[in-house]
Amino acid sequence: MGSAHLSTSPRLTPDLVARVARQVEDRGPAPGVVVHDDADYETSLQSLLAAGGWQGEDVWVFAYGSLLWNPAFEVAEHVPAVLPGWHRAFCIQLTRFRGTPEQPGLMMSLIPGGSCRGVLCRIDASQVVGSFRKLLRREMTVKPPNSPPRWVHVKAAGTAVRAVTFAADRHGKNFVGGLTDETIASVLCSAVGHWGSGAEYLMQTVDQLERLGIRDANLWRLQRLVAERLSALQASGA
Repeated sequence: MGSAHLSTSPRLTPDLVARVARQVEDRGPAPGVVVHDDADYETSLQSLLAAGGWQGEDVWVFAYGSLLWNPAFEVAEHVPAVLPGWHRAFCIQLTRFRGTPEQPGLMMSLIPGGSCRGVLCRIDASQVVGSFRKLLRREMTVKPPNSPPRWVHVKAAGTAVRAVTFAADRHGKNFVGGLTDETIASVLCSAVGHWGSGAEYLMQTVDQLERLGIRDANLWRLQRLVAERLSALQASGA
């Protein structure tokens, strides 16, 4: 797909995303949902660092979604990178944050297959423990987590770099694989939580990827579908 075609395709804008926006109260976890407590997070942190054989050095995090535009930690360095064997997908159902129990939303994660272009973010050694305490609390809310952290090998400038990323638990109760773009677009056009809408989440991710010179064909196609639907709503005055 050429850049000229992409530039003329419908795309999400703040005006279109505003069509979905509304105030949603945070009612906390949905009934039956178990969340992590401080002891759970500390156990997860120690297990993650032990699994990586951490001995007080810097740690890289592979960012592919919201961490690109809203990191939960201080980034010492950014490096363009590719994660082989994984790709982005809207595959996690949300009943909080960007959705509600009555109108669940969708969040991106990583699932096996293909490859994913993103960014390696370096955390200074002195800030690794504190940064991951913040990061795990943001990325892991329900128990067990929808997208647990894992160590992966990422390619950057022809070199393999070991890094932490968050990938979908395909056996988790909130995993919803195999959705069509039309189904995903329908959800993103309607679901809203106290963090905002799915349409806003998609727009911010695509915009940041574009600023980084990364074009994810699947996300571009999806944002076009969402933009077309919201444009139709705008034109109809609905």
